Amino acid sequence: MLLLFASCYFYMAFVPVYILILGFTIVIDYFAGIFLEEARGRKRKVWLIASLVANIGVLAVFKYYNFLNDNLTTLLHGVGWNNPVPYLKILLPIGLSFHTFQAMSYTIEVYRGHQKAERNFGIYALYVMFYPQLVAGPIERPQNLLHQFYEKHSFDYERVVDGLKIMLWGFVKKLVIADRLGLYVDAVYGNADQHSGLSLIVATVFFAFQIYCDFSGYSDIAIGSAKVMGFTLMRNFNRPYFSANISEFWSRWHISLSTWFKDYLYISLGGNRVSIPRWYFNLFFVFLVSGLWHGANWTFVIWGALNGFYLVAALIRNRLLSKWGWKENDQPSWWMRMINIGITFLLTCFAWIFFRAADLNQATLVIGRIFRFEKGSLFTGNPTFTYSLFAIAFLLLVEAKEEYYKGSFTLIDNKSPLVRYSTYLALILLILLIGVFDGGQFIYFQF
Repeated sequence: MLLLFASCYFYMAFVPVYILILGFTIVIDYFAGIFLEEARGRKRKVWLIASLVANIGVLAVFKYYNFLNDNLTTLLHGVGWNNPVPYLKILLPIGLSFHTFQAMSYTIEVYRGHQKAERNFGIYALYVMFYPQLVAGPIERPQNLLHQFYEKHSFDYERVVDGLKIMLWGFVKKLVIADRLGLYVDAVYGNADQHSGLSLIVATVFFAFQIYCDFSGYSDIAIGSAKVMGFTLMRNFNRPYFSANISEFWSRWHISLSTWFKDYLYISLGGNRVSIPRWYFNLFFVFLVSGLWHGANWTFVIWGALNGFYLVAALIRNRLLSKWGWKENDQPSWWMRMINIGITFLLTCFAWIFFRAADLNQATLVIGRIFRFEKGSLFTGNPTFTYSLFAIAFLLLVEAKEEYYKGSFTLIDNKSPLVRYSTYLALILLILLIGVFDGGQFIYFQF
């Protein structure tokens, strides 16, 4: 009950009345789960559809209504008609896509017989509203989280310390790296027509690290704070910029969402157990939907389509190379893997342009200036630029050590108390001296 009330308070701190939206979907999904378990035959599908319609309906109204209406207006203007459908002046509920997908995973798992329906209404409500991951994930499954609300969580000093260390690193990512990079990125993208192609390249690379540290930083804070209280949340990021191909990137980036789409959409479409053209379509379609999930804007749709295209193109390339004797499981040399990591990062950065741009016009402007290498302000005379380079180098050093030297010397987990506490102090000082404290919101809160 304490956790449930805390979660309600946490969510109502944004827009209090929006708690009713959560309450609406929670009530429907709670009863849908029970009826699903008890029903037989076609009635089970009816209850599943009712649950999905309620959740997707809330998303459609609050997140996609004005987007669809705007496109309808454009189409009608093309034939000389006016759009009579009014626009809604509403604020998007914080983290709507996250808790909606978490609720949908519950009813789908009950329908598939992988999860028993939860009879305790308070426990089910807490599953949807658990405040550490309510607004930006990880998107949990009922099999991992529901049973933990029934378990006794006694105080454990080591567990609390481990949770606090994860949170500390999350705050470093957010305040020292992401928000510092954001100052440069916002300044350049906010006046893209005044900046050179090189400056826009730098801003795009900075944004790649900004969004990673912003989102994974939140995940670390969520996972760490849950661990302090005795709860285990799934890992959401695994050093994605060390990926050697796009498929590997998506197995390391936003893991809870990638696996959600794989389990509930990709496999439902037939996955790779279909004809090759249909397999390619399934992959591309899933990423198209993933782009739309991120935001009601054509820039997000194109971002998703680009990633889907990358994956399909890689599969086609692999099929062609296999005819010449190349095997997909062949391990490349270390230098070839480094080249592949670089190529994957460049492809990802190009796609990030559409994610960061305010609209398609700005995205095409940025791409045009980059590829024409147009002259303009380089914007390197600001201390923010130097801090940003330091922040990225610091992140890469830490993550390279974790990626390639896992068993070697550690600082934050060192056996020596002197080394450990010195590291805690250094990270806290780093936050206080270089961190940005302007109240900047987490980027993924808007989704």
